[in-house]
Amino acid sequence: MLFSSMIFLWLFLPVVFCSYYLIDKRFKNILLLVASIIFYAWGGVSYTLIMFSSIIVNYIFALLIEKAINENNLKNKKIYLALCVIINLSILGYFKYTNFIISIINSLSQDKIIELKDIVLPIGISFYTFQALSYAIDVYREHNKAQKNIFNLALYISFFPQLIAGPIVKYHDIENQIMNRNENLENISYGIKRFIYGLSKKVILANMFALSCDEILKQPTDELGTALAWISAILYTLQIYYDFSGYSDMAIGLGKMFGFTFLENFNYPYISKSIKEFWRRWHISLSTWFKEYLYIPLGGNRKGKLFTYINLLIVFFATGLWHGASYNFILWGLFHGFFLVIERIFLGKLLEKNKLKFINHIYVIFVFVIGWVLFRANDLKHAFELYKLMFSYKESVYTVRYFFYPQTFVCFIFGVLFSGLFQSLFPKIKEATFSSKIYIVESVIQFILLFICIMYLVNGTYNPFIYFRF
Repeated sequence: MLFSSMIFLWLFLPVVFCSYYLIDKRFKNILLLVASIIFYAWGGVSYTLIMFSSIIVNYIFALLIEKAINENNLKNKKIYLALCVIINLSILGYFKYTNFIISIINSLSQDKIIELKDIVLPIGISFYTFQALSYAIDVYREHNKAQKNIFNLALYISFFPQLIAGPIVKYHDIENQIMNRNENLENISYGIKRFIYGLSKKVILANMFALSCDEILKQPTDELGTALAWISAILYTLQIYYDFSGYSDMAIGLGKMFGFTFLENFNYPYISKSIKEFWRRWHISLSTWFKEYLYIPLGGNRKGKLFTYINLLIVFFATGLWHGASYNFILWGLFHGFFLVIERIFLGKLLEKNKLKFINHIYVIFVFVIGWVLFRANDLKHAFELYKLMFSYKESVYTVRYFFYPQTFVCFIFGVLFSGLFQSLFPKIKEATFSSKIYIVESVIQFILLFICIMYLVNGTYNPFIYFRF
């Protein structure tokens, strides 16, 4: 079920929301759990069984880890965690990477020695697996106690606002909220505001960018030219930001409506002045997850410069692989890792000393736009064909106007302005966006945005969220 669908907006959400505030407090968690299961099962009942297995595995192992801690049995504590991590990653690996590994083996053998499997990737498995793993690891680290009530743990892992595409919520961040939440009119109004802004990002902006970008990239690359290759890259840069940050806004807003507070997942990454800063602002929940559960355990920056660089490359190799079973994603991760290493070696100091900060912005924009080409391309061959077009002038058989519609141009202007530029120039606008205060002008704007979104959705002009496939 999509947040940006009529069934969610007009049936699922109103029924769940009204029921939630009408029933006794004792049954609210059960209601949210049942609603989350229905929400997820909408995409396929078999997927739900896989999610249930993840819940059961992590519930049992967290209890075993805590038992070993209480018995001061360090050996069993490590064994239980290792088994828990292996089982979680094995489930994720089977569904996400089996065919990728088979294709590598077949490629190396230059023969089709293993048939590809008919495996459908369960939606959201990367997100809820990492969320469940963080819970078990934090019990091991004694950051929080194991949850004795399996239904409460199931709610944490399967809560529908952030189940499918994050943000990845760590258990200790909402442990107290599972049983005691701050439910009031202020949180509800703020949640509705964030949801409307997120819905508008997706339906009005991201979908319009997708319409033009997808149409360009459907064409054979030998029919495209340099201008269209760059335009497609820039449009996708805006599309993925408004698509994913829009989903995160909706998830945060829905959480607030039910009394939960999720940490921010985006902080205007496109105004960054270094790639290091970019990753502090982009998909924050994933960045912090890899930092806490991979980079630091590897040694972080505590074992000298060389190992710091190696650790960074390992983390960004894993980041790329997490996004998808494809060479594109692996190279995309390593591409960003390379620039982080370069910034550690010398470039970071030059960027800090540089007084002309707009040059820093140009550098960062260039890097992430080039990176998004790898992320969006159908395969490596397609990516390199697009790079060739971008960096060697060629005329297209199509005019730019053939794909760049008037409404795309209008959305492009708003997309550039509101990706952080406007908020930097007028910080009070940014404060108002993240404020729970109700402003009359803002309320009117929200009503207009919601009306436009409904009109688009009635006409059926929407696509699935990009991060659903991860």
